[in-house]
Amino acid sequence: MRKYNIHKYPNNTHYIVTVTDSYGQEHRSFFRTTEECDKYVYEVWENEVDNSDEAMESLANAIFGCVKLDKKLGLLKENRDNLD
Repeated sequence: MRKYNIHKYPNNTHYIVTVTDSYGQEHRSFFRTTEECDKYVYEVWENEVDNSDEAMESLANAIFGCVKLDKKLGLLKENRDNLD
């Protein structure tokens, strides 16, 4: 569930903005103006990323496939960091 909160503590120069995206991940930052806070909220919501277990497993499988292809094509030289 998407939600956000903008708060300024007394005698503080910055606002704290806390944003929760539709995947339940919480993001927090500090800004001088409420306009910057509003912009941050929209930025977080426009760039949401699903970091669920299923999504991470899919990413891991894709990386594994790339490494397997690199080995097949001889791109990995068996260096410790696999860089040429």
